Amino acid sequence: MAIDTVPPLIAAQLNYLISHCPFSVKVELMWSGCKNPSLLDRFTLVIPYCLDYIKWDVIYNAIYPLAAPDIIFGPEDESFQPVYRGNEKSRKSSLADWNSKDPARLLSLIIELRDAYIAYQRRRIEEVDDDRLKFEISTMLSREGIEMYMTSGTDKPEEVKFAVPLLDMELNKLVAGSTWRHPQKIYLQVVFPVGKKQSTPPPPRLKLVSSAELKAIFSIEDFRLPPWLDGMCTAEYLPTLEEMLESQIKDAVLSVETRRKFITALVPLFGRPIEADPVFCRRATFLASSGVFTFLVHFSLSLQFPKQQPGLTLQSSQHFNSNGMPVKSPNLAEYPWSPRWEPSEMADRIFDFLAEECLNFKKYCNQLNQQ
Repeated sequence: MAIDTVPPLIAAQLNYLISHCPFSVKVELMWSGCKNPSLLDRFTLVIPYCLDYIKWDVIYNAIYPLAAPDIIFGPEDESFQPVYRGNEKSRKSSLADWNSKDPARLLSLIIELRDAYIAYQRRRIEEVDDDRLKFEISTMLSREGIEMYMTSGTDKPEEVKFAVPLLDMELNKLVAGSTWRHPQKIYLQVVFPVGKKQSTPPPPRLKLVSSAELKAIFSIEDFRLPPWLDGMCTAEYLPTLEEMLESQIKDAVLSVETRRKFITALVPLFGRPIEADPVFCRRATFLASSGVFTFLVHFSLSLQFPKQQPGLTLQSSQHFNSNGMPVKSPNLAEYPWSPRWEPSEMADRIFDFLAEECLNFKKYCNQLNQQ
């Protein structure tokens, strides 16, 4: 982002928004709306909402940077009028007492508008003539943080999406040393069709979604959702789901320590790693030698460790291919392994295997350089 061409007052607010926003907002596009095209005073914000994104254009005026910006919402939200909606005209808005010298003002405005958008979508869905939807909403009122969205259009069926936050756990604190900036969350996406009158309503579409960073410790893709029984509602479905999820996340946290013990067991044999993942313990690299031949040993540990053995790759520090890149071995998988062994035995078996395998790798490197 060419922030140096943005007028200072606007740049200060935009920088503050990006660095302090509680959700991960991004700038997709910046452009100029004045005669001097080098002054960028307009931009599109990509804002997470209901496990998807909404895009709003923020329109400043570089000639009058003290003025509050205009916000242009998406074409599908023409009826969204958060500031001047009926009896809410007198409601105090961030725009009413705009202070361009306060770098936090744009952040306050975006948070305020996003909260208003949540309320707007809920009003839209509550107005839908669908008994099942009304019942779903009434039984989930006690849960905090639920977001909902209604899609409609000629090219797609009308449906309502719920994003339900799961687990009353501070996931950021589960792993010591994690540097996650935003709160880590797991959501259940529940999608109901709208307007289809059926004697036995079909089950909703269900999908588990997590923050991207959480995948370093727990794989949502490997989690199997419990079945949705006939006549069930979301409020009945959630307790079983959360119990299963909490149990597997606790196991995932314990597996971090299991991976740490394995890497620690390698140290007496290989020496201290020259590179390692100290938080989630997913990888480690050691410098090894056989006579005058020196090479790196890369360990890659999956979330299924120790059921799934580590990935092993050797990399020569003396041989290079035609592109000037260090020669690497294919992934080595044919070595002794049992998930029931103690970490020290796992390390011993791998060390003994590599004592012979490194000779094959050295021969491979020499043959490659002779070609």
